[in-house]
Amino acid sequence: MKTAKIISILGILAMTAVLVYGFTVGDFSGEGSQLLGMPWGIVSLVDLYTGFILFSMWIIYREKSLAMAILWTVGMMVLGFFAGSLYAALALYQSKGDWHKFWLGKHA
Repeated sequence: MKTAKIISILGILAMTAVLVYGFTVGDFSGEGSQLLGMPWGIVSLVDLYTGFILFSMWIIYREKSLAMAILWTVGMMVLGFFAGSLYAALALYQSKGDWHKFWLGKHA
């Protein structure tokens, strides 16, 4: 579980750095339209959002509160795996070393 915690924290740090970089240096609308104009840009976005949806399904399954599950899902769609890494880190710490509780949440 220690390795999973380290990976999730590294994910939070990496995503924080690239989100700050993207929002401060990038042009979301201009670069986004270029991305959508390229076949592999579209493939990348479909791949990315398929992952977001699958991860969100896990969140919805394991969360006790539907409202919290919805908030985390919105976070995934907006902030990507910054939210996913944060959710995983919190779930790892809350599970207190119990993998069963980590994966299944309220169903454990």
